[in-house]
Amino acid sequence: MFISLLESELLDLYFKKPSKEAREAMCQAVNDISSRNQLIKSTEKDVCNLTGHKYSKIMNSGNSAIFTVMNNFQEKIMVPDQGGWSGFIKIAEFLGLELIYLPTDNGLIDPKQLIDILIKKKPEAFFLTSFAGYTAEQPIKEIYEVCDEEGVVLIEDASGALGDETGRLANGKHSHIIVASTGSPKIVNVGNGGLISSNLEEMLETSLKFLQADHVTCAGISQEIKHAPSTLSKAISSSSYLKDELENVFHKYNRGINVICKADNPNKLAKELRTVIKVHNGGMISKCPRYDRILENAVALEIKNLDICCLTSENLDGIIEIAKSAMKV
Repeated sequence: MFISLLESELLDLYFKKPSKEAREAMCQAVNDISSRNQLIKSTEKDVCNLTGHKYSKIMNSGNSAIFTVMNNFQEKIMVPDQGGWSGFIKIAEFLGLELIYLPTDNGLIDPKQLIDILIKKKPEAFFLTSFAGYTAEQPIKEIYEVCDEEGVVLIEDASGALGDETGRLANGKHSHIIVASTGSPKIVNVGNGGLISSNLEEMLETSLKFLQADHVTCAGISQEIKHAPSTLSKAISSSSYLKDELENVFHKYNRGINVICKADNPNKLAKELRTVIKVHNGGMISKCPRYDRILENAVALEIKNLDICCLTSENLDGIIEIAKSAMKV
């Protein structure tokens, strides 16, 4: 073993779960059917306040939100060639839409290159995630300006970026439509659900009733939104801390909520890390190549999966030392 079990047991890591306030609100909502419609409308207002859009819908999952939006398009949509969400591809194929893959720098988009592709390929919409592979912040404002100029609808999947206090991500001023999952272990995390927000009301009108969330999910989302800025900020700062200390990191100087490290043998490295880095009720190691992360041999340390309470300097230093030891073997 590359590191002693005694040393690994010093880590005290927990998989992310809904906040105490969210859990209590959801329990209370179960027995409060009379306030159902009021609670749903109130949560939609909370989402609009968070994103800056005029309209919103609360859905039963992030994929239901994507399906609802994508169902508005008839022919071609564009996605990044890596670092996006595989649900974009699966839903587009289900709906019979033509997919255009935008070449990227390991998931990161160059707005100047985007212009040429939009002019040549003429997609109706561009679906992307706020962070490429959860590890590198996309230049959303610049991408939005290019898309808006070319008449292409920009849809930002902000599952990993809700509550960004810098205003660069999950900001209605820089995306025509924002979708997000509120399932586990997202930034707004209630174990299920999703959301859509936009100034384009017609994009939300196609949502099917059975795909919309119930008032219990809404109760949790309203509470979790309050914690989103601090949750996101801590995930970003913790990921940056690891990036500074580890070698062979993709997008080392970009904001993100996980850390992806090159690996000659990702299967072996991931297995060794999972053996030592134990997370109560979950895990934090994923391997690549993988469309949702990066199409290179690598292992991702999913800081976003961890409950904010365990993102302490002691735990982060422990993860760093374990990762360094494993990567030397």
